[in-house]
Amino acid sequence: MEALYMEQAIELAKLGKGNTYTNPLVGAVIVKDDTVLATGFHERYGERHAEKMAVDQCEAPEDLIGATMYVTLEPCNHTGKQPPCTQMIIKNGISKVVIAQLDPNPVVAGKGKAYLESQGVQVISGVLQEKAEALNKHYNYFHRRQHPYIALKQAVSLDGKISAHPKQRTYLTGEETYKTVHEERQYFQAIMAGSGTILADNPKLLPNVITDFPPIRIILDRRGKTLDFEKYQIYRETVPVWVFTTSSAIDDVPEHVRLLPDKHWTISKVIEYLQNEGVQSVYVEGGSRIHDAFLAENLFEEVITYISPKLIGGNGVPAFSSDRNVLSAVPLTLQSVEAVGEDIRIVSRKGKKDVYRIDSGNRNNQTNQKSEPAY
Repeated sequence: MEALYMEQAIELAKLGKGNTYTNPLVGAVIVKDDTVLATGFHERYGERHAEKMAVDQCEAPEDLIGATMYVTLEPCNHTGKQPPCTQMIIKNGISKVVIAQLDPNPVVAGKGKAYLESQGVQVISGVLQEKAEALNKHYNYFHRRQHPYIALKQAVSLDGKISAHPKQRTYLTGEETYKTVHEERQYFQAIMAGSGTILADNPKLLPNVITDFPPIRIILDRRGKTLDFEKYQIYRETVPVWVFTTSSAIDDVPEHVRLLPDKHWTISKVIEYLQNEGVQSVYVEGGSRIHDAFLAENLFEEVITYISPKLIGGNGVPAFSSDRNVLSAVPLTLQSVEAVGEDIRIVSRKGKKDVYRIDSGNRNNQTNQKSEPAY
């Protein structure tokens, strides 16, 4: 029965998807004598937690005495935007708490479980842990590794090209892929592109859904080519835009634009900055040189590829391309393959195997050679 009630809590947690911002998705079910008394989920960032919603929805509060709470993530034991859930659980006489996953956030990290146990509450953890962890992939990754979860997204032709010309947009994928990409965007806290993508596509880099917590748009623009705040769509929405550049003498910067000048920006320095700002996940839309820079630095966890049934050929722009000398291939682990309208969506994770060496004829140089910065 524990798994059955936890399954219900996991499904409840999904109801908050897209609205909890930096907070995790959490669901809770309160049970007594094999009867569900109340349920709850974390509905929106800053609002009551799943445990509190479940307690509030119990029609007869006295029934909570001796009840069991099933919760997908360890209850908090600190005061943030909401008071500690542990104290609320104890106050209401709940005698047993079943937890799917302990919280990796160091503010919580076992403290909730320990406090409940110190107050005589029976605690069981690890029930459907893998399923619960899948609810908060980016949150878990960030707090366990102190590093943003980075996904590299590309749309390519069957011959591996992203466009016919570096300075023009080439429409490759269909309407269903367009919708899917916009849905994907809303689940990342930042969307990143290089200046070439802004110049060629003039995108907004936003999901099409209305949300209280839209992603930060990030532009890697070393030479300041996109800093025309009237011309490019990305600046017209008042959603924050962060521009990493070497240009500093820019007048009349809009309030929602954060200009970040530095003569020595690298991909790793940019990601370190995002990490320090608490950005948990980044959706990198390219272009090819930006993607290759992430590959060269081994700074990614996932590659999302949309393959269109089209051919470009000739001198079309290839994916993951730059003037970097390469002596190895990076293995990926295939996660999923699915049809999206007329296109194919492939998700791959970074593999754990050694890189595959390429015989370049130069045995004295067995490392990737880096050229000038990619943006």
